[in-house]
Amino acid sequence: MTNKIIPFVDLKLQHDLIKTEIQQAVETILQQGDFILGKALGEFESAFAQASGAEYGVGVASGTDAIALGLQACNIGAGDEVILPVNTFVATLIGVLQAGAKPILIDCDPQTALIDLEAAAKAITSRTKAIIPVHLYGQMVSPIQLLDFADTYKVLIFEDAAQAHLAHRDGYQAGCVGTAAAFSFYPSKNLGALGDGGMLLTRDAEIAKKAARLRNYGSSQKYVHIEMGTNSRLDTLQAAILLAKLPHLSQWNRDRLIIAQQYDLELAPLAAVGIHPIQNQSGEGHVYHLYVIKVDDTCPIERQQLQAELTQAGIQTGIHYPIPCHLQPAFTYLGYQKGDFPHAEKLAEQILSLPMYPGLSHSQAREVVAAVSNVLTIQYSK
Repeated sequence: MTNKIIPFVDLKLQHDLIKTEIQQAVETILQQGDFILGKALGEFESAFAQASGAEYGVGVASGTDAIALGLQACNIGAGDEVILPVNTFVATLIGVLQAGAKPILIDCDPQTALIDLEAAAKAITSRTKAIIPVHLYGQMVSPIQLLDFADTYKVLIFEDAAQAHLAHRDGYQAGCVGTAAAFSFYPSKNLGALGDGGMLLTRDAEIAKKAARLRNYGSSQKYVHIEMGTNSRLDTLQAAILLAKLPHLSQWNRDRLIIAQQYDLELAPLAAVGIHPIQNQSGEGHVYHLYVIKVDDTCPIERQQLQAELTQAGIQTGIHYPIPCHLQPAFTYLGYQKGDFPHAEKLAEQILSLPMYPGLSHSQAREVVAAVSNVLTIQYSK
């Protein structure tokens, strides 16, 4: 075991490899001076949409705005109910609320951490307008099951693909299953900007046009505002940087998959002591934005202690997410209580995200597993 720290995410490795491309992209924008709604934004919108199998892309300021403005562009708002998983980052919930709709929270599958569609079916009412499947950790909710759900209950599918750039499953890519989809380009995402950014993808030209107006004060023509929008535009500079990164995304995703497969193999013996990776039901379509394990009740130590011991050993980890949406102080007014979503609440106590990023070496991944094993071995020997 080395004394060097293994970071949870190391963006420097990625950026060092394409430093020249990024610098050229920045220099081009500096020369052109088209910092807002510039040429590179249109080029990136088209390129990312094409790579994801969608028709249209609309760059916005964040993944949260991609949800909020995207829902509004789909004519979802006041009086409409939107089903979404409680096991997600709060941005999903905030996006629904900002659109003016009523969020209906649903528990998750304890093995995959993805939305439980059987539970979602029980929540359908006459006011249900849409479902937001969150493609969590880089794994898609089954498109076949989603499409069957939408057809059965006549609801719109709006994908939250913030963690699933170029993920695929059942012959579909993330972003082209439903009517529209939201992506985030937060720096640590599989495709990350050097700041905030997001995008709405859709195959519907009218939705794309409306979203483009909403992000720009409700205007498609300068000083003519046909509806109330906001200021939420993906900066041309960030779009140019993302456009430089996009050709590398497939390889970066493959790198993540290879590390995940190594983790799967080397962690397998630890199942006997209560360590279980979140289940991959997508095979090579999982893009592993995060690699998450569960520390279950049979483990000799709790997740909190394991995380502390790993930190002491120089292994940085994360928790995604420690508090489910319904238990966040900001959303108590929605009326949910502790115990309403037992699977999500249990996962919040058990999950631990291990280091995962392109450039993480096989020896580093092996060291992560060895550190986990070492902590558990010491506990059993006490």
